[in-house]
Amino acid sequence: MIVKIVTLFLIAVGVLAMFGKLRVPGVKRLGATRCPDCGRLRIGKGPCPCKKKGS
Repeated sequence: MIVKIVTLFLIAVGVLAMFGKLRVPGVKRLGATRCPDCGRLRIGKGPCPCKKKGS
């Protein structure tokens, strides 16, 4: 009985490890929407607020 529980536990850990190695889609794209100067997220197509004059 203990061998069965240990085997199922190791299989569950292996499955979780496989899911942990998967890449989340869109992470690369999300990193590309950051301002290269200040690192803030840019929303829309306009310039980052740090580049606007007068602020």
